Formats: sequence, C-alpha cells, structure tokens
Amino acid sequence: MTDLKGGRARLNRLRAKTFNMVSTGVIDEPLNRFYDVLSIVALALNLFAAFAITFDYMEEHYKGLLLAIEAITTFFFAIDYCLRVFTANELYPKLSESKSIVKYVLSFTGIVDLLSFLPYYLPIFFPAGYAVFRMFRVARILRLFRINSYYDQLNVITEVLSSKKQQLMASVFIILILMMGSSLCMYSVEHDAQPDVFQNAFSGVWWSVSTLLTVGYGDIYPKTVMGKILGIIISFLGVGMVAIPTGIISAGFVEQYQKLKTVGDYTEEENIHFIRIRLSDKDSWTGKKIIDLQIPKDIMIVAIQRKKDTIIPRGQTVLESGDIIVMCAEKIKEIQPIDLKEITINDGHSWNGVAIKDIDISRQSYIFMIRRKGKAIIPRGNLVIKSGDVVLLYEKHNKNQLA
Repeated sequence: MTDLKGGRARLNRLRAKTFNMVSTGVIDEPLNRFYDVLSIVALALNLFAAFAITFDYMEEHYKGLLLAIEAITTFFFAIDYCLRVFTANELYPKLSESKSIVKYVLSFTGIVDLLSFLPYYLPIFFPAGYAVFRMFRVARILRLFRINSYYDQLNVITEVLSSKKQQLMASVFIILILMMGSSLCMYSVEHDAQPDVFQNAFSGVWWSVSTLLTVGYGDIYPKTVMGKILGIIISFLGVGMVAIPTGIISAGFVEQYQKLKTVGDYTEEENIHFIRIRLSDKDSWTGKKIIDLQIPKDIMIVAIQRKKDTIIPRGQTVLESGDIIVMCAEKIKEIQPIDLKEITINDGHSWNGVAIKDIDISRQSYIFMIRRKGKAIIPRGNLVIKSGDVVLLYEKHNKNQLA
C-alpha cells in the first residue's frame, strides 16, 4: 500500500512538472522556457513550410527540406497533444481524471491541437481523403493564439470580445433580421423581372449579404425601379449595421486600455504593504496594550479581527490570544526589492514529498516559513514538505536587472 501511494505521488509530481512545461507562459524553470521557445519555433517553421511549398521555385529546389520540416514539426504537435492529454487533470483539478481528459479533448483548444497533427497522418489510412484532410491542416494556424499568453496587448482583443459579447450578439442578430427581411423583399420585387437571377430566396440572401456587408459584388443586382429604390435604402441601412459592431469593439478597446492605464497608475502610486499576524498564548504581544508595543514608526496596526468582530485599534486596546492583527508598512523604493510569495502544496505539486534541501530553486529565493495545519514551522534542510503545507518564500531582485 505504501509503495502504491509512493508511486501515485511520483506520478502526480511528474504530471505537475509536465503541466508546467507545456503551459504557455510558465517560465519558472529553464526546461519550461526551452519548451515554450521550441513550441513557437516549431509552429513558425511549420507555417513557413506550408506557405513556401506553394511556390514553384521553392517546391522545385527545396521540396525535400520543406516536407521534412513539416513532418518533424507535426510530430512535435502530436507529442505536445499527448502531453496535454496526460496533464489534463492539472488543467481541470476539480474533475476526475477521465472527465478532465474528455473536457480538454472536446474544448476549442483541444480540437485545434488535435487538428494540428491528425490530418497529416489520416491519409496513411484513408488515401482517398488526402485533399480534404490537407484542408484541415489550416487549423494549426489557430495555435498562434497561444502567443497571447506572452503579450498583454494581444490579450486585450480577447478580453474586449468577451466583455462585449452580449452587445455583439445583439448587433449580429439585428443584421440577420435585416438580411432576411431585405432578401425576401428583393426576391418578391425582382423575381418576375429576373427569374433566372433571383431564382429563390437564397439568391436574395446572397444579394443582401453582399450589399449589407460590402459595397455589392456585382453578379446580382436589381433592374426594376422598385428594386433599385429598395436597394438604395438597404445600402444605407447596411452602412449603419456594419458600424454598430465596429463601434462596440472600438468602445471596448477604449475602455480596456483606459482600465489598464488606471490600474497601472494606481499600482505606481500604491506604496502600502499589508501583513497579517495571528497571536497565540506564547506570543509576547498577547495581553499587552497597543500603546505599550515597541513597533517601528513606519508600521501601523490598522485592524484587529477578534472572532467574528473587527476592532478598530486604539492605544488602550489589549491584544488577546487568537486575535488576527492586520498591519501596514510603507514601501521603501530605495531598498533592494523583495517579492513575497505564498505557495500552497497540493498532491500533484513537484515539491510534495521532497526535502527542502533537495528543492531546486533560485539562489535568490529563500523559504522562511512553512505553515502546516495552522502551525508555523521554521524550515530546516531535512524538513520534508507535505501536501497541504503553505510555503512562504521571498525572492530578491538585482537592482541592475530592474534598471
């Protein structure tokens, strides 16, 4: 039983490390950074080969090289897909292993990843469908959306579309209503005059789409006076209909950039750091008045949480065991900056079951406390980290790197 649990723990650690490796933008370890670069290079080479081979000169002189690039990069996509299926439970930790795999496979990202390599190998088993399968290879272009994880400015597009999806759906619904109405009207007016052109309602739909969304394709157009008048009216309405979603998206971009700018401005002006401390019977502050505490002048107690009550501290307030003290301190920009982190260890975390001395972290990172079942533990080299532990560490940054 112990061996079974140990094997399960090792599998979970392997899955967690693999998930960090294949997750775009997770660059805490050299292997993860290398995998991200490898993914981008493979995608760029694959797309280059797909475009280059369409030119006669490139196909004549470099066909073998381009086909080799496509084969290697497509095989990499297949390996990447298998790794993502293996780590699906890390992506959806609240689901069971089988359900998490199904959810990833049926997700938009999972379908894109599958179509990135599967159509390349299907002609081996179904040679007759080569042309159709080759068309589905275009789906690998959608893998470019993974680059969004690196650039916040690209993420703005997704955030705008997501925040304005209700308004955009409403505008699309209005366009569909107008399109169907105009197509039926034009069919009714022009069918007798042009029975070969406006043969059915679908012909009217094609005309209405080309008129409402563009300036007209020219293959179908009204000839009767009533049809021309109706065409003029619909053309004007089309300009307004196209402007609606354009205006919604433009307003969304303005709002999003303004939000980012506001958050950036507030972040720059934020100079206060908050910390929280829980008192116990053995703490020297327990039973003392706040006025008697020797607290540095740059630190202030701003609130005390006592059971279900929040107390605004006064000088004569006596601290009790179990109190949660909220303190604030001014941020000093002149000193070397330190990033404090709180990491909760779960079963699949790579640190689970590993002694502190064996953890591979930067020399600029230090574990200064471990909370286990509500108790604070001073870290020692031989202390083994367990699932459920909360690891507190801080990282120092070189000033020259921030300049």
